[in-house]
Amino acid sequence: MNNLNKENIIEVLKSIFDPEIPVNIWDLGLIYDISISDSVINIKMTFTSPTCPMMEDLLQQVQDTVSSIAGGRNVNIELVWDPPWDLSRMSDEARLDLDLTEQGW
Repeated sequence: MNNLNKENIIEVLKSIFDPEIPVNIWDLGLIYDISISDSVINIKMTFTSPTCPMMEDLLQQVQDTVSSIAGGRNVNIELVWDPPWDLSRMSDEARLDLDLTEQGW
């Protein structure tokens, strides 16, 4: 994809769901940063817990899904734990879907 931008990447990331939580990884707030250059796409992401049993599978899904639109660019995924993930990183829509409105958390 020659005119690749962050919105294109966000769109495909929204197709990846945490199998334990019925919300996509973008709306869960697991993606911290996306940067695009002529040769590489860098993604910083985290998980809700360092002991997430689906970590490897989800990392591979992100790699494969973003690579499918990368237009020949390398895709580099950096797993980060700082800042730690918390509920505030979730989108309003995700909090509503999971009934985690401010009164609920």
